[in-house]
Amino acid sequence: MPAPRSVSHARRPERRLPLGAPPRAWVLAGWALLPLRAFLGVTFLFAGLQKLANPNFFNGLSPISIKSQLIAAVRLSPIHALLSHLLPLATPIGIVIALGEVAIGLGALLGLWMRVAAIGGALLSLMLFLTVSFHAAPYYTGADIVFFFAWLPFIAAGAGSRFSLDGGLARRAAAMEGAPPPDIVTLPFAQVQRFCGQFNRGRCNAREGLLCEPGACPVLLGPRAPYATRVTIDSVDRRALVLGGATATLVAGAAVVLGGVDAVAGRVIHGTTAPTAPTQLGAGPAPSGGASPTTTTTTAGSSGGGVPGGTLLGKASQVPVGQAASFTIPSSGDPGIVVQPSSGVFDAYDAVCPHAGCTVGYYAQNQVLACPCHGSQFALSTGQVISGPAPHGLLKLNVVEGSDGNLYLK
Repeated sequence: MPAPRSVSHARRPERRLPLGAPPRAWVLAGWALLPLRAFLGVTFLFAGLQKLANPNFFNGLSPISIKSQLIAAVRLSPIHALLSHLLPLATPIGIVIALGEVAIGLGALLGLWMRVAAIGGALLSLMLFLTVSFHAAPYYTGADIVFFFAWLPFIAAGAGSRFSLDGGLARRAAAMEGAPPPDIVTLPFAQVQRFCGQFNRGRCNAREGLLCEPGACPVLLGPRAPYATRVTIDSVDRRALVLGGATATLVAGAAVVLGGVDAVAGRVIHGTTAPTAPTQLGAGPAPSGGASPTTTTTTAGSSGGGVPGGTLLGKASQVPVGQAASFTIPSSGDPGIVVQPSSGVFDAYDAVCPHAGCTVGYYAQNQVLACPCHGSQFALSTGQVISGPAPHGLLKLNVVEGSDGNLYLK
């Protein structure tokens, strides 16, 4: 009788989700929010490093400085009374914001102290919303309010158990205490009922015959359900806190070094030449220590000597060809800007950006008017939007030169 043939079956590989994710990982916050966490981390880290690398961000004379942005926010922000007192501290505030963004970005990317990083990110976004983008119209065109709500899920759920230092440190702390790993998975509650020895005809024996429900299920609550096991859990949490604190200290030190190197590199690449503050018409060059002074204007009637009617702004010589000067619009109190692109031609506009109320500046290299807060650009000759997010162009003003060498707002 011939021997039976041995049949060998090649073992099929186990079906697994990418990145080692558990089944139904998409309903777990730690996995579902990974793309959002990566985006927020990269964005805040880049924003902080960009500020540290740009010496003009901390230079009060620059139109893109934190001080210029605060001055613009004072006019429109709902917390303008507070902001007006913070102007002398603009540079330290800028440094804190930049370093805070670096710390928040690293915390989100590494998943380290994620809830703390998320709270910091939400508070910073809320502050920027109240100061910079409060008047963005429609409201959803302002990014700061979107960032505020994007941080809220991480305040509630943390970074999750995978692809995060928080999760890794929690597993290590549990192993050092001899406790089971804290990883969380999801499964249908009907499956819990099938394997639970306490489930009996819709009721839970472990809960003295109360209805079986997921909100109070002893199986899902795990070791946190009975108070007697709290000593073990607290010990694991304390050890995880110590490990997390030590790791956060190392990361903070690395962040300070990274920020310092970034700042030095920015000064080497961009140079340290201080920009010139725009001239305030009728008042000479603006002082370096604060906001531009208010221009005193007078109304000139029409006269026969070639002097047009209108509001006297100042000498035309204060606006050299290819440069700009600022003034205050008497009818609204808004800042105005006038540029002389070619000899005898003056283009003037209300300098309030229609997106979020920041004050635009003139960039001679590109010959455009641009908003330092969100990057909107406007054509010099017409004031129309070249690139958003501004919803429309700047309000054009009629500034002319009289025969007496003065500029008049008509």
